[in-house]
Amino acid sequence: METETKVELNKLSVPMAIIIAGVLVAGAVYFSSIKPKDATPVNQQPNTGNTSLENVRAINETDHIRGNINAPIKIVEYSDTECPFCKRFHTTMQRVMDEYGKNNKVAWIYRHSPIDTLHSKARKEAEATECANELGGSEKFWAYLDRIYEITPANNGLDPKELPNIALYVGLNVADFNTCLNSGKYAQRIEEDLQNANATGGGGTPWSIVVAKDGKKYSINGAQPYEMVKQTIDSALK
Repeated sequence: METETKVELNKLSVPMAIIIAGVLVAGAVYFSSIKPKDATPVNQQPNTGNTSLENVRAINETDHIRGNINAPIKIVEYSDTECPFCKRFHTTMQRVMDEYGKNNKVAWIYRHSPIDTLHSKARKEAEATECANELGGSEKFWAYLDRIYEITPANNGLDPKELPNIALYVGLNVADFNTCLNSGKYAQRIEEDLQNANATGGGGTPWSIVVAKDGKKYSINGAQPYEMVKQTIDSALK
């Protein structure tokens, strides 16, 4: 039976190989036409027809702002600390600030948009950044946020025990930090950021809106590479 089975398989091998090859070619053609979410092209034209972008909450002193609030270009990012694409985009935005922030051309506004169905830990991590802000101001907020993105493996991989360790790392009082985090006092703020992200059309993370000096808005959908973000900034600066 074993030998017979092998013979039958040999008889079928050539036509089966032809069928499999055809399926692979067809699949390659189909999937090559699909762009992954984080490769969606940046909209480099003002979103005059996308009214949902106008729902972006007005930027004010309660926002987390890196750079000069009076910069002609403001990038409002809605993000999830456990999202692998957000982790990648965070380094892109740091590079943006290295080039444009030093000349006061771009301000980076960070808002929370945790995806609960994928990253159940992200909301508490977002609250942790708010506690860092309460205890140490804007400098500690950004230091804490940078550290989360630096050490998290993403996809819900950060051990919650690391949150007070990060507080210690950035120079916060750990006891005060734990008290703040356990209070849940910033849960509502996280929810408000998330709802605003949804209102602007953000269906995933990272989702960013570039606001030009003249009020025109451009969307950046996903973890776009630096070169594409740079093109959008340069277009908005014209």
